[in-house]
Amino acid sequence: MIRLELMKMMDLDLKALNAELRHKSAADIIKWAMSLGEPMMGSTSFAPNAAVMLKLITDVAPEMPVVWADSGYNVPDTYRVAEQLKKLLNPNLKLYIPEITAEHRNAIMGGIPHPDDNPDLHKEFTRQVKLEPFSRAFADLAPKIWVTGIRKEETAFRQNLDILSWDGRGILKVAPIFYWTEADVLAFMAEHKLPSSKHYFDPTKVAENRECGLHTSA
Repeated sequence: MIRLELMKMMDLDLKALNAELRHKSAADIIKWAMSLGEPMMGSTSFAPNAAVMLKLITDVAPEMPVVWADSGYNVPDTYRVAEQLKKLLNPNLKLYIPEITAEHRNAIMGGIPHPDDNPDLHKEFTRQVKLEPFSRAFADLAPKIWVTGIRKEETAFRQNLDILSWDGRGILKVAPIFYWTEADVLAFMAEHKLPSSKHYFDPTKVAENRECGLHTSA
């Protein structure tokens, strides 16, 4: 039997709600999501300008768990900025890491596989370093709502989404800065004097405008 809470969530008119939320501030969108009274989680990668979502979440919903799936391949600058933001914003950070180390995986796979050279191996690599840790996070936290920092202009796939969208797992994805431009992001970072990593590496991507699989896998 489908839980009553899930039925209520599935009854949401996303088209109408997206039209309504289109002109709300990012903070108000998070507050609206909180008003649903369902378990929520955020996520971060500590990529450049990731502080925007961390600042919004900690200002509006400081107790919200924020998942960091650390692939083990981050560069030193990313870890240094992550430590700065943890001290500055004090997010309710939940760290998830792959089940085997990067060195172990490199020995078995011969380094980071390229999707064009060996798509099957790269798919398995992505599952190990990102999708599986996130699956554990979803299982542990059991969120009904996932607050994410995706933006429309970032990838072709995201052009077809909106502020609110359904994840394949039945989770409501809420993207408070979906319609923000890069200029909006930089202005927010400057206004709040937030640190950002200058060097960042996502081993599951080849280019910035490529999906890593997290938002397309379910």
